[in-house]
Amino acid sequence: MPELTISEVARQVGLQASAIRYYERIGLLPRAQRMSGQRRYDTTILYRLAIIHRAQELGFTLSEIRHLFFGFRDITRPSERWRTLSQRKLAELDHLTDGIKAVRGVLKKLTTKCQCDTLDQCGKRIFQSMNRDVAARPILARHRHRDKYRTSLRT
Repeated sequence: MPELTISEVARQVGLQASAIRYYERIGLLPRAQRMSGQRRYDTTILYRLAIIHRAQELGFTLSEIRHLFFGFRDITRPSERWRTLSQRKLAELDHLTDGIKAVRGVLKKLTTKCQCDTLDQCGKRIFQSMNRDVAARPILARHRHRDKYRTSLRT
């Protein structure tokens, strides 16, 4: 028999009641039973919220968390679900890391190489380098598109 009110659940997991209602509304949490018009939960809601909280701490989106709960066959073990989603998240992080390294490289170059006297000079050089790089963009775009296509085939 459900015995926890939404405020009790919120207090135990460190969330606002509005977050719990939102998770319920978007389907991450099952609809609560009602007693005298109030939501009532059993203790398993705390475990579901613990999973949601941990997944968010690890950078998973609500859509990815929904996939964790509902995107697999019922017989798929939790360890396999986590492994699948973690591999995707690690690939995403690797891609972000590559982007961060590229930005860091440009910023370091700017701090040591920029000798412009005016922002107009700076803008002109950036504009010229953009035009030089235009020829390489279609090749890079096709490469990225191919990688995204390969990734979608694996999922």
